Amino acid sequence: MPTIHGVNASPFVRKVRAVLEEKGVAYELNPVMPFGPSAEFLAMSPLGKIPVYQDGSFSVPDSSVIAQYLERKHPKPALYPANDEAFAHALFLEEYADTKLIEVTAPVFVQRVINKMIMKIEPNEEIVRSALTERIPPVFDYLERRAPDGDGAIEGRFGIADIAVASPIVNFEHAGESIDAARWPRLAAWVARVHARPSFKKLIEEEKAGFAAIKG
Repeated sequence: MPTIHGVNASPFVRKVRAVLEEKGVAYELNPVMPFGPSAEFLAMSPLGKIPVYQDGSFSVPDSSVIAQYLERKHPKPALYPANDEAFAHALFLEEYADTKLIEVTAPVFVQRVINKMIMKIEPNEEIVRSALTERIPPVFDYLERRAPDGDGAIEGRFGIADIAVASPIVNFEHAGESIDAARWPRLAAWVARVHARPSFKKLIEEEKAGFAAIKG
């Protein structure tokens, strides 16, 4: 059975797990923290990042690489468009989510969850305030313009772009925040639809249970 190496609260690990769930592929999760990786892990992931997908002697790192590999290996249901131009648009939205969206939302999760809940140190709310009022709004503005009315952002079909955008927002919500539906109604509705899918719902409930156990 394939193994995903990484922690479930990582938006990149969650993205790959959602792909596997959508495709109905059974797998195991091996908890690996991205801090101080072992030599064995670095042999599979030279950049020291999670997730890593392993199936027997084969392994490959990077969530985007893994997702495209899984699309080739398990083509049904398709999560990438067949049309060349639509495929390019899907890749860009995935990249935008993996870089810019995570860049602006991660500080909130780091301060409110990693620092406060896990490290037991006081969160820097000034960093949170800056993220919420200065860094996040332009990114949400862009995604509001890209948000679909139907199932998916690309060709109206659910796929990798929707998974990639919705995943970091789970972390944002773990940190006690949410998308302001009055300001970004299309984005809020889009993400809510994705989070309501069985694939995401299962993962979110698992993560919430884990955080509840940490809180005690």
